[in-house]
Amino acid sequence: MIKFYQRLILLLLFVGSISSIVIYFTVDIHTLRHLDSFQPWSLALAFVFLIIGLYFDGIRLMHLVSISGEKIRLIEAVHVVFGNYFLALLTPGAAGGAVAQVMFLRKAGVPTGKATVLIVVRTLLSIIFLVLCLPVIFYYDPEIMPGLSDDILTICFASLIAIILGLIWLFRTSLPYYWLVALTKKFSHRNRRRIFLLYRDVRGAVFMLSSSPLSMGKVFIESAVSLLALYSVVPILFMGMGITVNIPQIMGRMILLNILLYFAPTPGGSGIAEGGFVLLFSGFLPSGTVGIVAVAWRIIVEYLPFVIGLYFTIKVFGHRFLANHVK
Repeated sequence: MIKFYQRLILLLLFVGSISSIVIYFTVDIHTLRHLDSFQPWSLALAFVFLIIGLYFDGIRLMHLVSISGEKIRLIEAVHVVFGNYFLALLTPGAAGGAVAQVMFLRKAGVPTGKATVLIVVRTLLSIIFLVLCLPVIFYYDPEIMPGLSDDILTICFASLIAIILGLIWLFRTSLPYYWLVALTKKFSHRNRRRIFLLYRDVRGAVFMLSSSPLSMGKVFIESAVSLLALYSVVPILFMGMGITVNIPQIMGRMILLNILLYFAPTPGGSGIAEGGFVLLFSGFLPSGTVGIVAVAWRIIVEYLPFVIGLYFTIKVFGHRFLANHVK
């Protein structure tokens, strides 16, 4: 338990330091004047969209569990969602988030094997949606990738769909298994076991994705609504600053940033999220405010759910869970 509190204190210091550095290097003499014009209604609306995003995140999980032949209640889905935020922010690369989701699903009565596959499917659906958005983003925001013509974007979009469908077909065959057997011959037993466990989970996820197209299409739409609602917090904060918002452009850059955060090595993407936000949005905001808005965004969509996730984790599993799983 002492190790958990040590890690929690280190995390708070790390997050606090990053937030302070971002604000320090972005404020100027105009900051207070611009903040005086901030409209409090935007904060209330941002929390409304946060709730919508989290609600649809829980609903899509319930529907995924139903597709697998199991059943969970909404409150149990809420536990999974917030548990993910909690352990993701405590572990490098957000790896603990997957562990938390499996643990909460097991507590809700879902077998471990199914729970693992469900989490893989949940992640794949989010990534597939974000990747499919890329050509649209480049179309509405040509400054990000100058030189891309409409024809190239059309080809890229068609290629993405073909690649996704091709991978689904491939993993429904035994070819990847034989390739892995050949490629991992010289690997240690431990590493081979990890690779084949990952292959098993991904293959199970692919079979689930393709087993019920209509139901999975509904879950895909719910995934899109959840992600877009969460990303909408940023343009809402921008409107609170009195800015005329180009919603497709801002949402597109939020999607790009969050794709990057899936592969961030820091706990919960801390540091990379704030730095990427400043890089992508400094030209949209009044002078001296981009760092403050970046920190406000992180507090609303990451740190508040983290605190709620900590509460639910202790409530459901007790302090012993923290001592055993947060080392």
